[in-house]
Amino acid sequence: MRALVVTAVAAEADSVTTGLTPHPDAFGPGPRTLPGGYLVNRRDLPGIAFDVLVGGVGPAAAAAGTATALALADYSLVVSAGIGGGFAPAAPLGSLVVADAIVAADLGAETPDGFLDVTELGFGHSVHLPPAELAARAAEATGALLAPVLTVSTVTGTAARAAALAARHPMAGAEAMEGFGVAEAAAAHGLPVLEIRAVSNAVGPRDRAAWRIGDALAALADGFRVLGPVLANWGERHEHPHR
Repeated sequence: MRALVVTAVAAEADSVTTGLTPHPDAFGPGPRTLPGGYLVNRRDLPGIAFDVLVGGVGPAAAAAGTATALALADYSLVVSAGIGGGFAPAAPLGSLVVADAIVAADLGAETPDGFLDVTELGFGHSVHLPPAELAARAAEATGALLAPVLTVSTVTGTAARAAALAARHPMAGAEAMEGFGVAEAAAAHGLPVLEIRAVSNAVGPRDRAAWRIGDALAALADGFRVLGPVLANWGERHEHPHR
């Protein structure tokens, strides 16, 4: 089985590859560069190979990077991974959230009666659903909260925006900027998608002094240390290369 893991930035990719490196002194092959300048690192574990892609920040960049990688190799699974904001109190700083739904939370239109998403506007869909069994197993193995993860193009920075998102998505566990873009590209290739986020800050007023990016990156690495066997086991029963 071969899986593509898509992160936004190099620091997230480094955490993922650290988690996927079985021994501290074990080095995988060096990074390779895809068309468009996307960097990919490979890690091989029993039963599964991972390509870890730095796809860029935001849903559009993530979709473009993911689509580029998927056009060049055969994969059975796509994973969006990185840090993000957590909805308190369900997702505290340093915790993990695995998505049971990947939601485009600000893709739509503002109206006098409130926000309408693209589904309500009749212009497509706003939700991708990871395989339920896989998401549940990943959450159990990593100790993560299993909940919707919201994709936003603008990170929440006020209490009013946080309250509005929570009202529209009361079960949401986290917000980030890439999951829906990754999921769109995966869906275009007929592939299942998973999203995992490590919480670096609370969704709400922007307070950089309260961010815990280092703790979140460490949690992301810890999560991937246990995810490999879970994904390999799932792949043995559901492997579905796209061509």
